[in-house]
Amino acid sequence: MTPSPERTATTAVPPGDPEGHGIGASLAATDLVAKSEGTFPYAADLWAEGLLWAALHRSPHAHARIVSVDTAAAAAMPGVRVVVTHRDVPEAAAHGRGVRDRPVFAHDVVRHHGEPVAAVAADHPDTARLAAAAIVVEYELLDPVTDPQAAFEAEPLHPDGNLIRHIPLRYGDPQAAGEVVVEGTYRIGRQDPAPIGAEAGLAVPRPDGGVEIYAAATDPHSVRDQVSACLGLAADRVKVVVTGVPGATGDREDGSMQLPLGLLALRTGSPVKLLATREESFLGHAHRHPTLMRYRHHADARGKLVKVEAQILMDGGAYADTSAEALAAAVSFSCGPYVVPHAFVDGWAVRTNNPPSGHVRGEGAMQVCAAYEGQMDKLAAALGMDPAELRARNAMATGDLLPTGQTVTCPAPVAELLTAVREAPLPADQDDGLLPGGPEGAGEPDVVRRGVGYGLGMVHMLGAEGADEVATATVRVSGGVATVICAAVETGQGFATLARQIVQEVLGVDEVHTAPVDTDQPTAGPACHGRHTWVSGGAVERAAKMVRTQLLQPLAQKFGMSAELLTIADGKITSYDGVLSTTVAEALEGKELWATAQCRPHPTEPLDASGQGDAFVGLAFCAVRAVVDVDVELGAVRVVEMTVAQDVGKVLNPRQLAARIEAGVTQGVGAALMENLRTNKGIVRRPDFTGYPLPTALDAPAVRIVKLVEERDVVAPFGAKAASAAPVVTSPAAVAAAVRAATGRPVSRLPIRPQSAAVQQ
Repeated sequence: MTPSPERTATTAVPPGDPEGHGIGASLAATDLVAKSEGTFPYAADLWAEGLLWAALHRSPHAHARIVSVDTAAAAAMPGVRVVVTHRDVPEAAAHGRGVRDRPVFAHDVVRHHGEPVAAVAADHPDTARLAAAAIVVEYELLDPVTDPQAAFEAEPLHPDGNLIRHIPLRYGDPQAAGEVVVEGTYRIGRQDPAPIGAEAGLAVPRPDGGVEIYAAATDPHSVRDQVSACLGLAADRVKVVVTGVPGATGDREDGSMQLPLGLLALRTGSPVKLLATREESFLGHAHRHPTLMRYRHHADARGKLVKVEAQILMDGGAYADTSAEALAAAVSFSCGPYVVPHAFVDGWAVRTNNPPSGHVRGEGAMQVCAAYEGQMDKLAAALGMDPAELRARNAMATGDLLPTGQTVTCPAPVAELLTAVREAPLPADQDDGLLPGGPEGAGEPDVVRRGVGYGLGMVHMLGAEGADEVATATVRVSGGVATVICAAVETGQGFATLARQIVQEVLGVDEVHTAPVDTDQPTAGPACHGRHTWVSGGAVERAAKMVRTQLLQPLAQKFGMSAELLTIADGKITSYDGVLSTTVAEALEGKELWATAQCRPHPTEPLDASGQGDAFVGLAFCAVRAVVDVDVELGAVRVVEMTVAQDVGKVLNPRQLAARIEAGVTQGVGAALMENLRTNKGIVRRPDFTGYPLPTALDAPAVRIVKLVEERDVVAPFGAKAASAAPVVTSPAAVAAAVRAATGRPVSRLPIRPQSAAVQQ
């Protein structure tokens, strides 16, 4: 979302040279022109000769036993080629990210609204949809378990039980107590990734009995492995080719759509295409975990934190997916970026008959940030202290310990970030007709109150708890043109642009291309937690440096010196003493050089039985000050400005970084004020963009980036940190704090409902 010119973010660093190259330049995205002109090929644009169309029959119930499935009427319809159900896949076939506990098609029982029961391939999309609707499924309705608290005592919803994971964190002295104690209960709603384009894909059968799948997958190797396992094929007989991804925040990593597609292509011997409707998109992919949290904070009379006690309950929906990972983040960061000498936290993730939950940017960390920041505001009020000052007195720094016992070895400039947003000038009162509720809002100006609130947040980078993070990249230079081959998927985060900048920086080559991604390439892992900036970017850098050595070594030997004494800058190769001076183009003439390298960060370890362990590779921090206007009669909220200071390690592309922060803040504002996929007894209510509102250009606040702390993380390539998750995590907490300041109401639920922000007269 692009702000209007008068609301464009400002940065605390120079904007970079848009015409320059290499690290630090504001190079435009490699696909900018194609996307602007509408010629960029997305998955929905795919076509093949002899194309068939797919449609899914989905359960209208949240919980029911399947008595029978009658596909005869659908199969008899003219134009229908095949109808498939669970009988057409191996009996034990299951898929899922993290835990493979999800059937390709429901059999015996359906566990959530919209779960696939059958699929159809036909010669026209309308025929396919009509045939899917003609499938007759007899259900025996069962009582859905939709309250995660009831899941502990309910009958098992899955053979693996209702409890996905329990983490008991025990840190310090359980008898420790503070002079001031505050308690609170907090609830976070179900945020949907709401991708710009709904899911789409194409499956093409191969002569060897395998299948090629073309889809906007952000972790193609995981999809390949799930498809091969569920369809009974060897991994080398399944190829996943990544097509244009119209943005992703974790919603394109599972194989729930690709599996029926692959099966239909194999059964028909023809290419099969599936275009999900927006309703199917809402029902099919994973959402942010709805979370219930109970907190008790202890502090001494000076405001120093003594102990944090918490209970965190995450609703995983029908299947486990990545709930165990989200819970680990929630429990580990349950105290926030603050020094807490004693912490006792219990976290649970459970199965219910609600829509599936899984990876969405900042999962786990975002939910607890809203809770612990709410507690900090309560504590400040109880102490009669300024909320920002209370946060400053407890801010974490490098060398402090997380409640998991892990030492924070990376830069942690939390106090510096808070100071930057505290000292930034506040926006002036504007007489521009913009009131809460939209332009010339329904309320009266004299009942509008302004509030200022703060949020401090933290996220982890890369996988955690022993995840093997590795990426492989190849850099090839021929004819003065460089090509990067890496399975890191460009999801809008700018990896393709970054890879180009890295090669330019290391080799001095201007023209750099990135090859299309498929599973014939070595894995680069999923596009989340800043992985591709760190791991895939690190692999590209190492490969480029190996090519650099191949380029410089012959020149160095010719002049009797070490290659380390040669530098590449501005397209020229020079020696330290000026004896050697030539251009990169001349040195490359007639040569083809290439190298392949891997990047694998240092290992982590799982949390133990007491929630202790070095579970994270690195951390990133963010401070946000929110300024809001609240109509205290209507409860309508307008976010006037979000002031951001962020720990980024190294600014690689200033313009791209600013855009990522703006987007993260806007997504966070959506979670704070409007985004909540509502359900009634497990049935999704109005799964469309009228029932699920998103922030528009009028809702997007002015985003002012006042400080980007460039303190290099020595274990990260270039020292850079993840950019977009931290503001998503922190912004909802800051907005809630500002609404509390404006209204005096507790505001313990996100998104904030009008009745929570209205002041009783």
